[in-house]
Amino acid sequence: MRPLSQSPVEDRRKISVVLTDIDDTLTEHGRLPAKAYSALERLKQAGFIVAPVTGRPAGWCDLIARQWPVDGVVGENGAFFFRYEDEKRRLTRHYAKSADERRRDAERLASIREAVLAEVPGAAVAADQAYREADLAIDFCEDVPPLAKADVQRIVGIFERFGATAKISSIHVNGWFGGYDKLSTSRLFLKTCFGIDIDRDSHRIAFAGDSPNDSPMFGFFPNSVGVANVLDFGDDLPAPPAYVAKGRGADGFAELADMLIAAKGQEWTTAG
Repeated sequence: MRPLSQSPVEDRRKISVVLTDIDDTLTEHGRLPAKAYSALERLKQAGFIVAPVTGRPAGWCDLIARQWPVDGVVGENGAFFFRYEDEKRRLTRHYAKSADERRRDAERLASIREAVLAEVPGAAVAADQAYREADLAIDFCEDVPPLAKADVQRIVGIFERFGATAKISSIHVNGWFGGYDKLSTSRLFLKTCFGIDIDRDSHRIAFAGDSPNDSPMFGFFPNSVGVANVLDFGDDLPAPPAYVAKGRGADGFAELADMLIAAKGQEWTTAG
């Protein structure tokens, strides 16, 4: 992982898409500060395609797609993407699994929920679970006292014992049934909505994140960026980002936005 300031300017100039995690990447202590929202808006105004890629639930993502200055959102770690088209006044929803499949999965996830609550004292179902459509989120530090790393790993182990996929974010363990993740649904979102092939055009895309569930994105995109708090996870990242911002959370994301907008301005100046 190299400092973000060492990323080549010529690489920054090629970037036209910015994907970003939300919790502890855009937020500070659970809040979205003005500097992060402003950074999203400034990126949009500068002509970038912008989309959060998050573990947060469908209910939140509906609002984000409609009201934030973004081009769409990938939610529940890849369970779906939502896109609101202003000119059509229409919200498009695309799911990785059918409604019937999600209903069957919910029954299986209920068994996992009971096992986690029985076997890991202090763990709790995430407060945003009521707004989820495809996964189960177990809180280990958002609204409960922080659990030890060993307990977090026990939660992961219970999901896997039932045959589910489990990923650790900065606040939750998210689990689901299916082979999708943040990367696979980001691929589908960009192809479907913008005709962008991320395998061919990965150099055009920057991704910002902070935790182990961002590793599929970190490992794929050559211009992946961790905000500084990604370093808190040490060796627990299956794949690290290429670069690390100086700032934590929203400060680090604003740092990335400033660099990309400045590079785009230099490109426009040179072209002019």
